[in-house]
Amino acid sequence: MALVSIEEFKAKLNGTSRLLALDVGTKTIGVAFGAILTGTVSPLKVINRKKMAVDAAQLKEYMAQYGCEGLVVGWPLNVDGTEGPRCQGVRDVMLELLKHIPDVPVVFYDERFSTHKAEKFMIEEVDYSRAKRDQIVDKMAAQVILQEFLELEMEISHIDQGGYR
Repeated sequence: MALVSIEEFKAKLNGTSRLLALDVGTKTIGVAFGAILTGTVSPLKVINRKKMAVDAAQLKEYMAQYGCEGLVVGWPLNVDGTEGPRCQGVRDVMLELLKHIPDVPVVFYDERFSTHKAEKFMIEEVDYSRAKRDQIVDKMAAQVILQEFLELEMEISHIDQGGYR
C-alpha cells in the first residue's frame, strides 16, 4: 500500500478496523492504538528512533499484536495550514518505513496543536511533572491525533476521556 487520501483510507476500512496513530519526530515516534467500533484510543508507546528497519519492525509488531489495518500519521502543518519542512521530514520517514511495511494504508492527518493539547491535559488533569510529561508526550500526542481523526473523519463519538476537547 502507500500514502492515501482520507477518502481512500476510509474506503479500505470497515467498522471493526483497528488503527495505529504515529506522531513522528526527529528522535522519537509516539504511537497510539484505537478501534473504530468503539471510538476508543489509548497511548501505546514512545519509540526512540534508531534505524528505519528497526523502527519498522517495532511498528509491524504492534500492528500484528493489536490487529491494526492502517496508520494515521500526524501531519505537522504550519499554524496557517501550509506545509513546511517538518511535513517533508515526516513524508520522508514514512516513505522509508513503507519500504519495510508495504501492505498498510497510511493517511496523513493534521496534527496542529496535538502536542499542546496533550501537554495541557497532563498538566491540568493529571498534574504530571515536566520529567514525566517529557517521557510520554509523544504517545499522548498520537492519542490526540487518532481521537480527532476518529471523531472528525470517521464521525465516531466517544465518552469524553479526559478533556481533549
